[in-house]
Amino acid sequence: MRQVVNKARTGGVRSTLAAVRSRLDEDMPLGYSAAGVVVAAGAASDGIRPGTRVATASVGHAEYQAVPSLLTVPVPEPVSDQAAAFGAVAAIALQGLRQAEVGVGGSIAVVGLGLVGQLTVRLALASGLNVIGIDLRDWTAELATRGGAVGLVESGAATTEQIMELTRGQGLDAILITAATPSSEPVARSTEIARDRARLVVVGDVGLELDRRRFYERELDLRFARSYGPGRHDRAYEEWGVDYPIGHVRWTARRNMEAYLDLVASGRLTVDDLVTHVFPVERATAAYEVLASDPRSLAVQLSYSAPAEQDRRPIAIRPRHRSPSPRAGLIGAGNYARATFLPALKAAGWADGLVAVTSAKGLSARHVAERNGIALVVPTVEDLLAREDIDMVFILSRHDSHADFVVQALDAGKHVFVEKPLALTQDELDEVRDAYGRNSGHLFVGFNRRYAPMSRQAKRVLATGSGPVSVAYRVNAGTLPDAHWYHDRRQGGRVRGEVCHFIDLASWLVGEQPRVVHAYGSGRGEPGLEEDVSVLLGYPDGSTATITYCTGGHQRTPKERVEILGRGHTVVIDDFQRLEIDGREVKRIPAGKGHQHLLSHVRAAVEGNTPDERGLEASFGATEAALSVVAALTGGQESLSRVPTQPDAGTSVSAGLSS
Repeated sequence: MRQVVNKARTGGVRSTLAAVRSRLDEDMPLGYSAAGVVVAAGAASDGIRPGTRVATASVGHAEYQAVPSLLTVPVPEPVSDQAAAFGAVAAIALQGLRQAEVGVGGSIAVVGLGLVGQLTVRLALASGLNVIGIDLRDWTAELATRGGAVGLVESGAATTEQIMELTRGQGLDAILITAATPSSEPVARSTEIARDRARLVVVGDVGLELDRRRFYERELDLRFARSYGPGRHDRAYEEWGVDYPIGHVRWTARRNMEAYLDLVASGRLTVDDLVTHVFPVERATAAYEVLASDPRSLAVQLSYSAPAEQDRRPIAIRPRHRSPSPRAGLIGAGNYARATFLPALKAAGWADGLVAVTSAKGLSARHVAERNGIALVVPTVEDLLAREDIDMVFILSRHDSHADFVVQALDAGKHVFVEKPLALTQDELDEVRDAYGRNSGHLFVGFNRRYAPMSRQAKRVLATGSGPVSVAYRVNAGTLPDAHWYHDRRQGGRVRGEVCHFIDLASWLVGEQPRVVHAYGSGRGEPGLEEDVSVLLGYPDGSTATITYCTGGHQRTPKERVEILGRGHTVVIDDFQRLEIDGREVKRIPAGKGHQHLLSHVRAAVEGNTPDERGLEASFGATEAALSVVAALTGGQESLSRVPTQPDAGTSVSAGLSS
């Protein structure tokens, strides 16, 4: 709620409401532990080949999964498919056990005997530990006993007395808390049965309102286990396939899954009896109803009777009808597409012209199609570009795909709109420029701010004078979570992906492309992924523009503020909500960042009702300038004119550009 209120204060209630509704309406893939047979594998997948039976982690229930190689483990022959499907869940239990650091012959308790708790009990027994299982339910305690542990039903002092008897009055070496409850009682109770300097490991989701004295008096060690083990939630490990050397990290997420499967294969661990219900995937809804209604449901598995045929035919969402030209396809169905782009696209008159959508995740494409009346969901970008009933393609995919998709779409004879950035490297930009030159299709880039009504009014005012101008553009960008895809170096970072926006508007207001680019960053992190930068642009007519892009401002501060001085005027655009010209506020100019106006221009240009900006020099120039900012931050001296620039010691580095 705090995020919503702050967004409404800076971005307006209407846009905030639309964003919240879009996020709440988003479908969530379910499931993360499965087993299947490989149908295709990347060249760098170690030990994974088509036909290999594997256990997988972190991918939703589906007939076909796209799984990171380090979260895919070959299944030994003696292990059943049913047991292999436990791989990720068992890795969670095993990681908790590793955090306990109890050697052979030690004594532990497992508090909470649901599925993870039962797996923890059996893994601990297979490791040579003395195990006590504690739960509020008698049948789960009995199940732990049948597995070889001492199963106890929690009854306060009586349970404590039993545990002290079993441990010769010493207490337990470690307690693993695998319960799921908002109450802090499981942790509090664990302090009463722990020995001096024991370890408490929180595996489940429990309350943590704790009494310091209980931990102080016995100097207890409170630890937390994170998912499957080292590598989980690490982008380099999960997405880039960079493993940790075994000499430095013995037990990673994948190695924990391997250890579990080896224990099952050797016969020292059995889990098949933990499965209480099995449903075919077609009855998945019934499976979740059982979880909610049957108090004795433990492990509920979904089965797939046979491999599904790979079907490349489009999925029809609604009956098709002849739509007016131009007819469009959409590539990408992320949050920006749902919350911002599609509403603007409809407002610009494209609603009836949307023919098909595709995305890297088919679920998101189907969601967008159903909510926006798009007729077809097609499997791949290639399938979409091959359709003869599509004239126009909107590209809203991840940044590293933009240039390639633009080239493919232009060569397929389509008109193209691509969200910024147009390209992430100079080579990509050259390829786009070549494709644009050899084809007759229109190409538009999502530099929408120059189409904003307030920007247009500022341009008209500046046109009444002559001479250079000074543009000061301040951006309160805000921080992003560590896991955000902008932090993925393959996606180019925020300079290439966002600062290009502001370079474009500044250059459009000046009326020229920058000749020189200076940039200075915070020096934190990778130079190419800098998030706090100051940029100085120099133009042939003597104009200058400074862009200050900062992530550390207060979240209530409006995101963008543009000040233009020169040609006899002073213009201030305050977050595209307020316009001030020569000290007076102008109230008749609509607010907004120009999304709808840009898309209206795109439609008119494609229909031939307005001249196209053939040549795209402004968009190419803004992209080249953003690339030069990155070159400056990394210490390079690239320039289109190849004129070398020398950095001053201890100051910023610059990259020169020809006009």
